[in-house]
Amino acid sequence: MTREEVLAKVNEIIQEVFDDEDIQVTDATVASDVDGWDSLMHITLIGTIEDEFDIKFAMKDVVGMKNVGQMVDLILEQLD
Repeated sequence: MTREEVLAKVNEIIQEVFDDEDIQVTDATVASDVDGWDSLMHITLIGTIEDEFDIKFAMKDVVGMKNVGQMVDLILEQLD
C-alpha cells in the first residue's frame, strides 16, 4: 500500500468511528481537530485500525502519536 492509500483508509475508518462522513484528515490532523476525539474514542479508533490493517501497535506508539501522519507512518512500518 502507498502512503496515500493508507491515509485514505485511515480517513474512512475515522469517518466510520466518529460517524461523520464530512471528516477529512491530513497528516497534520490532531485529536482536537475532530469533535468527540477523546481518550476513549482514541482507543476505539486504534482498535479499529489494528483490526482493519491486521496489525498491532505497541502501547508506547499509541501514547506517542501526535497526529494522523505519525499514525500512518506507524501503520506503514508494520505493513512492510
